[in-house]
Amino acid sequence: MTMSSPTTEKDPASDLPPGTTPYYANMHKWIKRAVLVCLIALVIEGAFTLPFMAVYYGYPTLSLTEICSELLKVRYSDDTLECKFPYPPLGPPEGAEGKDTAQDQWGIQPVPKYHRLGFRELVRIHEERLARQATEQHGATTP
Repeated sequence: MTMSSPTTEKDPASDLPPGTTPYYANMHKWIKRAVLVCLIALVIEGAFTLPFMAVYYGYPTLSLTEICSELLKVRYSDDTLECKFPYPPLGPPEGAEGKDTAQDQWGIQPVPKYHRLGFRELVRIHEERLARQATEQHGATTP
């Protein structure tokens, strides 16, 4: 009758994930925890970024498609640009459509020439554009 002695224990390295040595096991555990916390923080940040940005740009007054179109018009200094919704499934990336109307200074570090948008300023820009287009149409229809 052989009994295992209480002094014989399992090898502690057998519980570790593959590629982890016992010397670095504690460090790997804390790195895993830190990465998990960072990923959760990124998901939470991403979940709150779009709604807050939409409200900042004027969401209740403008739809998300109108906000997208107004941002394109401001960015590229072209009043004819519109966001495509729904976007074609196999269409080109939006930036690859050859928009050359931006008035930026190009170089190693491009300098944009459009002004920084303030709180709900896209609503004002949109309404001014609609008023300007209405006066142009009204002027063109009346002889």
